[in-house]
Amino acid sequence: MSAAALDRPRTLSRFAGPLFAALAVALLAGCAQSVDNIPPAPRESTPQPGVIAHLPPYKVQVGDVLDIKLFQNPELNDEVTVRPDGMISTALAQDVPAYNHTPTEITSELVAQYKSQLANPMISVVVHSFAPNRVYVAGEVEKPGEFITAGPNLTVSQAVARAGGVKLSAQRDSIFIIRRGPNDTPIAYHVDYYGIITGADPGADVRLAQYDIVYVPRTGIYEIWTYFNQYVQQFMPASWGFNYTVNPIVTGHP
Repeated sequence: MSAAALDRPRTLSRFAGPLFAALAVALLAGCAQSVDNIPPAPRESTPQPGVIAHLPPYKVQVGDVLDIKLFQNPELNDEVTVRPDGMISTALAQDVPAYNHTPTEITSELVAQYKSQLANPMISVVVHSFAPNRVYVAGEVEKPGEFITAGPNLTVSQAVARAGGVKLSAQRDSIFIIRRGPNDTPIAYHVDYYGIITGADPGADVRLAQYDIVYVPRTGIYEIWTYFNQYVQQFMPASWGFNYTVNPIVTGHP
């Protein structure tokens, strides 16, 4: 065989350096372009987060603790917890709907039921304590698990940050939110997490609902590598040597 024929197969290692260099330049260029489209942060000494002009009335959630106050009949005062079925029960009223109702709506229902026992019931419903917000992060994150917060629910990026961030194997442009819909039916929503962290689509950083599951899947490349590692590589004898070659017809090099 001629020397030219022996030299024809090109090893992958010969092209690895230029290939990775070109890939790095392309990635940096893409990042620079996305950053150029983002306005600079306001140069204020005490930056304040945005506020909502008109907040909607609070609706009671499962696990909230309510104080039931009767001004003319303090002996009937009660403290109740919203049950998993969304109901509350007091000394004079049973199975009163509370979940997703405002304290004012619960008060009206209690007054209607108490009128059968009291002449002029004067009732006040006060939320004594709020049930903690719970969301779950699973998949290709460093610390998957349940995350409990007080106050507003976490956003997608906040939940991922609480889970230690995504792994290198994560599919950053396609993570999912699994939410319980009507009749407790699970519904999946797509989130462009890559658009969030690059600033290309900050609006994708939606706020999660109670009991949402954020799932970060693996990339297809990582799935292929895992399959190769588990089902192919482990059965190869250690003495076998492999040399990856590039077909000159495909690459166009002689």
